[in-house]
Amino acid sequence: MSRFRAGQLLPALLLVLSLCLNARAQQAPAPPLLRELSLRLDTTSFYLSRNTVLAQEEPHLYFTYRPGDDAAELRVAPTDPTAGPLQLQRSADFTLLDSLTPVDGGRYYRAKLRFRSLADARFLSLTFQQPAVAGGFAPRPQVVKLLPVTSTTLELRPADTELFVGEEKVFELTSNNSKNIRLSPEWTRGQDIDYRLDREKGTLRLHVLPNNTGSRVLTLRPQTEQPFLTDRNRRVTYALPPLRQEFNVKSSRLRFLSVDKKEVTLDEESRRKGVELILDNGRSFNLKRTYRIEDQEEAGGALIAELFTRQYLTNDRVLCWLRVYNTHRQADSYLYIKENDQAKYITNFNISPPTAITGLSVRHRGGDWTSTNTVNPGETVDVRLEGVALLRGRFHFEDVRVVPSDSSVRSDAAVVYRVQVPVGIDKKRIAIDNAGQSTGFALAVREFQKPHPLDFVGVTFGEAVRPITRLNGPILYDRTIRDVVFSFNPGTIDSPEQLYGKQYLTFEIRTQNAKGDLIEMRTIDNVVICPDGKSVRAPFYQDKQCQVGNISLNNLLSARKSYDLDDWSKIIITVKHTQAQYQEPGFTQRLELVLQRRVKFDIDISFPAGLLTKQLGGGEANNYTAFSGISLATLAQLSFYNPNKINKLRPYKVGAGFVALNAFNLSSNANASRDLGLVVLGSVYPTRSDAKLTFPLYLGAGYLVNKGQMFFLFGPGIGVRL
Repeated sequence: MSRFRAGQLLPALLLVLSLCLNARAQQAPAPPLLRELSLRLDTTSFYLSRNTVLAQEEPHLYFTYRPGDDAAELRVAPTDPTAGPLQLQRSADFTLLDSLTPVDGGRYYRAKLRFRSLADARFLSLTFQQPAVAGGFAPRPQVVKLLPVTSTTLELRPADTELFVGEEKVFELTSNNSKNIRLSPEWTRGQDIDYRLDREKGTLRLHVLPNNTGSRVLTLRPQTEQPFLTDRNRRVTYALPPLRQEFNVKSSRLRFLSVDKKEVTLDEESRRKGVELILDNGRSFNLKRTYRIEDQEEAGGALIAELFTRQYLTNDRVLCWLRVYNTHRQADSYLYIKENDQAKYITNFNISPPTAITGLSVRHRGGDWTSTNTVNPGETVDVRLEGVALLRGRFHFEDVRVVPSDSSVRSDAAVVYRVQVPVGIDKKRIAIDNAGQSTGFALAVREFQKPHPLDFVGVTFGEAVRPITRLNGPILYDRTIRDVVFSFNPGTIDSPEQLYGKQYLTFEIRTQNAKGDLIEMRTIDNVVICPDGKSVRAPFYQDKQCQVGNISLNNLLSARKSYDLDDWSKIIITVKHTQAQYQEPGFTQRLELVLQRRVKFDIDISFPAGLLTKQLGGGEANNYTAFSGISLATLAQLSFYNPNKINKLRPYKVGAGFVALNAFNLSSNANASRDLGLVVLGSVYPTRSDAKLTFPLYLGAGYLVNKGQMFFLFGPGIGVRL
């Protein structure tokens, strides 16, 4: 029994070992999709296998670029060309000019792409996918992270190296790629020479402010926006070599005293009670004494503020009360602390009026600045605030979103905000606050009121409802027009992408007879069509003036209804937007209905002359008679209208009636036969409608009453039109 169990145990162990090895093989990581990748800009190529550096603890393919370089050629070699086509995912960082195309049977792929603003690119990468990879593993993407690097230089060459304590001076910096220099708009603190770096009109400027006299060295440690590689170990760095410049700092004739506040607001509290100010100890200050502050060194200057010294502090500074009376900007001049009209010290700080808005204007997309404060739901507008000391304001627009914009204007006199109004805003007024306090200014929310194409207006006059915009030109209608009914489809006015608002329409109605004479004229103004519940703004369109139901023409006509109009009468209806309700031209649609008739019945009296007749019977009766004299014909005739023209008859008629042959005998033969015939005649008339005298042709057959014989007749006639 033990041998039998041992014989069964060995195959089981082998099976378990095989399953473990198979599971381990299945858990092995899939090989990378890419064997090699190269990126060529201008004439330089960068390879994934050779040009890789660590950035933020991850490998990146670096490539150098110069300002203006944006196009690149990409070559990619997959690990397994037979695993399927290689794909490059699209990204907002670049535009694929040529799709990824296999070359040499798929051994490698090539494409052209254009980068978008390499100077501002962050987290740039290329993501590749393949349906399957070697070994049958599930498809997975491979991300190649890119690191654009550029060489940047920065130089400081001052023409004058002499500075004065407390006096700001500006120098221009030169660089081969100024946009790649990171700005430092805030002042440094606690150095012999404080500095800050900004850009004005594309020029880098270095602002310096010396604090101590003597020979002082300014050390500038600039940073770049895009990194570069060090020459020795090819490490990624953003720090440019330090710039050192020696300056000779001299003391001012008057000692400069720094203050702890660079901004003071001129308001009622600061004018009467004053604000606390910590000032450098001037050594000759007397406590509990008031000093005058003016903006000029000479006597008789304007009073800017008063300084009252309270007590000394342990850090060799003085605690003071400052009462301000006038505004001042540091860029205008220094402030002189005077005792008995004699300048003792100089200082400088800004005295600004309280932030106040004096004007508001709005610019809608694609338009100009307007002084109106109205905005529409769902739109993005630029709002310009004008006033004083606006840079210090903390403005807030109620219930709307302020969109960051690079083109925003910001100054003490004007600031511009790009505001996005929610499409579902439920307020009529958007308040503008400053630091939680009302400014007294607001944006008025007004519903869109733009003319929509008139395809939402439907019309029926005996057929199915059709949009009025599809009825162009005269419409010939050969049945009785019982009524003309206008209906409206308010669900097509507003859409999620575009709002139009209420539609104000004017209906002009005219009816004319067949000769064009006016029968009646009516005008209906300000028919209001409101978008229905499908619109996101439907609750705000509720109005008692909104049109409910259809508009019937016969309810408006008083002289003659549509079903009482004669043949070939016209109903002319003009539907247009009420222009007084809109700031842009509206739409106009004209509907012209013509009461068409196919046949006209009339009793016609004419004078056939020179008829040629042939009687049917025996003997000489079969011969043609001589041309008769003037006859008299009274016929009930049918005339036929041209179906393609308005009120135009065809040149032929068919009728039946009586013909008095030789009724007016003008021949010399006194025995000319006269007779009365019952006839069916066809006549052909000239097509000219303006002829007064016409000569129609007659052809027909009939029955002679006196002779009791059938006969045929043919000949001309005389027609007179009055």
